Amino acid sequence: MREIHPYAEAAAETAEFAATHGKFWEMHDLIFENQNSLSEQMLGELAQRLTLDRQALTEALGSGAFAERVRRDFSGGVRSGVNGTPTFFINGQRNDGDFELETLRRAINKAAGK
Repeated sequence: MREIHPYAEAAAETAEFAATHGKFWEMHDLIFENQNSLSEQMLGELAQRLTLDRQALTEALGSGAFAERVRRDFSGGVRSGVNGTPTFFINGQRNDGDFELETLRRAINKAAGK
């Protein structure tokens, strides 16, 4: 994952940390909104914005508390045919078309037999 973004793993671990506090999607959205300025400092600031314990996040990142989970999820995605984001699956089949609404609508209708 480091080939994609130098903070991809730390960001994924931060999202998993937030998930343990019921704030996965909130953190996901903040990471996405701030993807061009990610750093360990920024991840800590995002945690604070969600009223998460910044020191606990720093400790979790330092210990790799969520690293194995992130690696498992990444490996599972690769085994499933995910080779980038976003990746859409329709009825268990990877959609290799573009992600425009009309293209996705046609693919869904085709999978539904319409």
